[in-house]
Amino acid sequence: MLEKKPEPSNEIRPQINAFDVGMIVISLVIGVGIFRTPSIVARAAGSPEIFFSAWIAGGIVSIIGALVFAEIGSRHHFPGGFYKLISTAFHPLYAFMINWVLVLTYGAGMAGVALLGSEYINPLLPDVLHNRRGIQSTAVITLLFFYCINLLGIRAGSRTQNLLSGSKIVMMLVLCFGVFHTGPIAEDPLAPLIPILPATSWFTAFGASLIAVFYTYGGYQQTLNFGADIKNPVQNTPKGIFIGMGLVLGLYLTINLAYYRTLGFEGLQNSSLIAADLARSLFGPWGEVFFSLAIFMSVLGFINATMLSVPRVYFAMADDKILPAFFKKINEKTQTQEYALTFLIVTAIGSLWWLDTFEKIVNYVMSIDSLALASAAATLFVFRPKKNTTDAHTGFKIWGYPWLPAFFVLFLLGIAVNVVLTDPEAALIGWLLFLGGAPLYWVLKRWL
Repeated sequence: MLEKKPEPSNEIRPQINAFDVGMIVISLVIGVGIFRTPSIVARAAGSPEIFFSAWIAGGIVSIIGALVFAEIGSRHHFPGGFYKLISTAFHPLYAFMINWVLVLTYGAGMAGVALLGSEYINPLLPDVLHNRRGIQSTAVITLLFFYCINLLGIRAGSRTQNLLSGSKIVMMLVLCFGVFHTGPIAEDPLAPLIPILPATSWFTAFGASLIAVFYTYGGYQQTLNFGADIKNPVQNTPKGIFIGMGLVLGLYLTINLAYYRTLGFEGLQNSSLIAADLARSLFGPWGEVFFSLAIFMSVLGFINATMLSVPRVYFAMADDKILPAFFKKINEKTQTQEYALTFLIVTAIGSLWWLDTFEKIVNYVMSIDSLALASAAATLFVFRPKKNTTDAHTGFKIWGYPWLPAFFVLFLLGIAVNVVLTDPEAALIGWLLFLGGAPLYWVLKRWL
């Protein structure tokens, strides 16, 4: 008699420790932004004072955000936490309106990053790949490779993540040696390729700078998606966030100082590939090869972290019956959501045929990203018991409650408004998609 195969389980067993969380945070935050956005920030700032003020302010607010999400993560640890938190605290409709915009761009964003990484690594590959089709082929191979890695199981994925994050840190530390540069390089006598727009006021320049700064610092909040995967989440969630964000903040501030000391502020403003220019200045022609490897390793870490994170969001939405049930099917042996992961990779590879640049993918959802992050942070005011109520939670609690969390939420809402003011066309697309989620939610609730 044939032995009956066990039914697939929908239970998630914790397998990630604090160090794994820290490495995931590093790869979610340090994507490709730090190799591009400092030039954007410098052009928006118009002066070194505003430039460094924006990076320092972004770091301080990000530390506050890390504290907020450390408490949220230690209080609530279930799969797809970013969606589930907003759904539970406010309403599933509002959570769906935010998350369906993000779901639309998860695969596309991952594809855009893979495409960008391929553009840097392909010059080091055979000549036959030095064209658009070759770059797309490299991106597809990269995506499929990490798809196979993550099909082996979340533990294999997290081990790969640790290796990639460690390599990325080492490469960034080498670039940070630019802080010891004796003086800026000679300014390029040619006119800048990108015009530098004069700032109308300190406040306007500072606000415009913060948009790119916060994009570069963002990502640590996605650790909430691993709530059910983390061993002893009450202790390991905040510990992992602190490990990751502490390293990120130190690296960001140091590498920006290296950019400034090596290239000078005008060189910083005029550079389109700032890390390549820094590496070339420090190491000569081999600097460009080094940068190509550094950005590609960063891209690999981002892709792997996305494949670890996004299926857990699909799980939570399917659990609320606003996505089909197959999105939460889990392989009992590997703990992998094979159907959700396959959906993600299909949307990513499909997107490669129409995406042009990484920036086009992310710009139209920047204001929604800020709104989503502010909404998730605001759940702390809902879940924390009132003064006259006993709080049974014994894990991490943020200091300065409720003022620090309120400051963080208001700051993020200010960023969302600033995106609308500085790039209304891109913001309009994001907000139309956000509002369009309401009728779609009721359609899916009726059908599923």
